[in-house]
Amino acid sequence: MNFGFVDKNNMALLTDLYELTMAQVYFDEGMNGRATFDFFARKLKKRSYLVSAGLEPLLYYLEHLRFTPKDIDFLHKTGKFGDDFLEYLKSFRFSGDLYAVDEGEFLFENEPFIRLEAPLIEAQIVETFLINTMQISILVATKAMRCHSVAKGSRLVDFGLRRAHGTDAGMKAARSAFIGGFIGTSNVLAAEAFGIPAFGTMAHSFILAHDTESAAFEHFAKRYPDNAILLVDTFDTIEGVKHAVETMKRMNMATFKGVRLDSGDIESLSKEARSILDGAGYTDAMIFVSGGLNEYRIKELLAKGAPIDGWGVGTELVVSADIPYLDCAYKLVEYDGEPKMKFSPEKVTLPGRKQIFRRYGSDGTLEEDIVALHDEEVEGTPLLRPYISQGSVVARLPSLDEIRRKALENFQKLPQRLRDIEAKASLRPTLSPKLRRLTEELGGGAIPL
Repeated sequence: MNFGFVDKNNMALLTDLYELTMAQVYFDEGMNGRATFDFFARKLKKRSYLVSAGLEPLLYYLEHLRFTPKDIDFLHKTGKFGDDFLEYLKSFRFSGDLYAVDEGEFLFENEPFIRLEAPLIEAQIVETFLINTMQISILVATKAMRCHSVAKGSRLVDFGLRRAHGTDAGMKAARSAFIGGFIGTSNVLAAEAFGIPAFGTMAHSFILAHDTESAAFEHFAKRYPDNAILLVDTFDTIEGVKHAVETMKRMNMATFKGVRLDSGDIESLSKEARSILDGAGYTDAMIFVSGGLNEYRIKELLAKGAPIDGWGVGTELVVSADIPYLDCAYKLVEYDGEPKMKFSPEKVTLPGRKQIFRRYGSDGTLEEDIVALHDEEVEGTPLLRPYISQGSVVARLPSLDEIRRKALENFQKLPQRLRDIEAKASLRPTLSPKLRRLTEELGGGAIPL
């Protein structure tokens, strides 16, 4: 029993059953022509942009996807699959191509973030993992960027592991938050796996385990003299700040890292704490805040002049609380050289293999995205580029630091109207003439998008 932990030895079964039953029927009917699927988001809700994240884990999956003997045995026992199909799965490899928008780039509705081209069975089987990985990564990276956009240079740390929806989500959230501008995480495994700085202070249990608050502070500062951020709100917050200062003075600490506030009227408490710290000569001591934070709360507190230097953002970040799911889809847009289009109300898709072209103004600000057919010549920078060819990664994968820098630089290229966390509108891409004509031809006239 592995309790659902996923690794390369079992990830082939991390899929919805219907992916495999459809694949069985395709196999039976000899339907395995070249298929193109787009991964995209429909109308954005409470977001004026999305931040691309999650691509590198997806590339790893596609390169290492294998059905193990244990997987085949389990599928055989379900009684749903023929022996010839299971024999096919024994040597299954992803052999297709993948085009994607770089991580750290900004995305908008009805644009293909990923274009996957492969034999139909392969393209179908990978759908569930692709959506699962990309959705949470994009949501958290976007939430993080929104926090960063209002933090005015103060430090942001991911504190969300314990509230994440499982271990996998906690790992992906730490990585995505770093892409979105956070400086580190409390998640030690993520720090090791991704090279992200690890941060942490202490819990209320640490204070309560000691006879006095001051004793707890002293023991922690003795062991971590350069990283003593003391949690001061276990009993009375202002008294806690005073006890912290007294402890530092008694220990002859020349420097004091700071205090953490986790509850109460953060605005007034932070101002009073700053006054006490400055009065004691600890003008460099930071005030770090945690507890129920999001981009709106951070913006509000800073607007009121709260002297806060850092934020531990947890629950609302890792579950993207105000928009906990992305209205995203992975849809067939071409099969055997023929464009395909879905007509369901509110879920219409754009047919054919496509490319996104991004146009910037003379000042470097993003002006327009044009979605075109892949072979059109359109003014602008093409965003979808090849990452996998014939089953193997062909692109240089940037470091996480490079992706983070790219995201922060790209945020500065957004029009001001899209940077505001209160923005109600997003950027709606333009359709190229050829794509518009094709959509109208298949759709019988107007484009219902």
